[in-house]
Amino acid sequence: NEFIERFGDNPKLEKAIQTLEDGFEDAIQYLNEPVRFQQFIRSTNSLERLNQEVRRREQVIRIFPNTQSAFRLIGAVLMQVNEEQSMKQITRGKPRKK
Repeated sequence: NEFIERFGDNPKLEKAIQTLEDGFEDAIQYLNEPVRFQQFIRSTNSLERLNQEVRRREQVIRIFPNTQSAFRLIGAVLMQVNEEQSMKQITRGKPRKK
C-alpha cells in the first residue's frame, strides 16, 4: 500500500502497479502454511528444475512408443531425484524420514 501511495500517480508504473495488486494475494499464499514448510514452497524453482530434467531426458528419446514408456521415464527421473535428495540429507547428518 505504501508503494502504491508513493508511485501510484506515475503513469509509467500504472501497468506494473496493477500487476502487483492483482497477483499480491496469490504471491503470499505460502505464508498461510507452517513456517517449517515455507522455505520449500515459496518458489517453484525446484519444480521447474525437475521439469527441465524430464524434458532433457525426453529429448534423447524423441518419440515414445506409448504413454506407459513416457510414464516410466518420468518415474525414473523422479526416483533418481529422490535418491539424490536423500543422499544430500544423509551427508548433512539428517536421517531420511519415510
